[in-house]
Amino acid sequence: MQRALQLAERGWGRVAPNPMVGALVVRDGVVVAEGFHAEWGKPHAEIKALQAAAGKAKGATLYVNLEPCHHMGKTGPCSRAIADAGIARVVCAARDPNPEAAGGAEWLREQGIEVEEGVCEVEARDLNAVHLNAFSAKRPFLALKYAVSLDARLSEVPGTRTRVSEGAAIVEAHRLRAGYDAVMVGVGTALADDPQLTVREWGPVRVAPLRVVLDTELRLPLESKLVQTAREWPVWVFAARGADGKRAACLQGQGVEVVQVGREPGCERLDLGEVLARLWERNVRSLLCEGGGKLGSAFLMAGYVDRLYLFIAPRLFGEPGVPAFQGGRGRGARDWRTIRRVEFAEVTLFELKPEGAASAPSEP
Repeated sequence: MQRALQLAERGWGRVAPNPMVGALVVRDGVVVAEGFHAEWGKPHAEIKALQAAAGKAKGATLYVNLEPCHHMGKTGPCSRAIADAGIARVVCAARDPNPEAAGGAEWLREQGIEVEEGVCEVEARDLNAVHLNAFSAKRPFLALKYAVSLDARLSEVPGTRTRVSEGAAIVEAHRLRAGYDAVMVGVGTALADDPQLTVREWGPVRVAPLRVVLDTELRLPLESKLVQTAREWPVWVFAARGADGKRAACLQGQGVEVVQVGREPGCERLDLGEVLARLWERNVRSLLCEGGGKLGSAFLMAGYVDRLYLFIAPRLFGEPGVPAFQGGRGRGARDWRTIRRVEFAEVTLFELKPEGAASAPSEP
């Protein structure tokens, strides 16, 4: 099953809104074929593995990290293909929450095929957390990405860009972007870094992520890279209701979509719950927030962060460096579990999830 999960991850950035799936055909303890879902609308992992196995599939065991689909979508139902190939046993890690695709496990049992479930289920659910969230919550799955120094600072001096990671770590950061529907920053980060928020160092990505800026007073410069490329790659700017109408018109004239929302009760910050709700209404099912410290900390304190990507470089910034974690913990989780740890030369990536996270995250 671990191999099925490895194969499944190859679909990152290419198969959404479908889940990432890998499959292996095993006969007499030997892997005779494997496959993975490589592209949205193309054959599923089970079909690829069965085609590769050819006549060796009859009487064999199929390992797959998600319940085989049982519906006619872009491709035919995998459950029927499995039965037609003569597979004797199916081992799957997790059930599919999609009501249109679910039911494959029960149907296979009705055909006399042995089905075992729950093998490596935690790992399988972690891999397809975005897909699972889409059927259990009413807001986008939210990941927060920080690149920090050893003393958890995002930059050496407020308002200026400090490159924390480099090389392979940058490639990984772009790969992460490819797996999300939207990439978000606060206006402070947009002003300091003038980012593009595109996927340039990895790919090709099937659908470029939407670029989102939270900008209460519409301070995003017209000459910024985001605005200048808005007609090529969409940009949404969330502003407070009543923000400067002329400024909004200028941004809209450059192809930027301006979305006005309310403020958090008792403060000047935008209502993050409303921001997430508006994104959900527009079919954004996953969101990668890349800071800065104020915005990331606000999401953490509100309990909205489902995944944390923490790139740590062996540097010390000290004062007056910008802290990544600001304010109290609020509703955010105290304990986090490491899902993945990867070394990129001197930079270490920790991928973490809230310990004890429910299947349905906090809703706005």
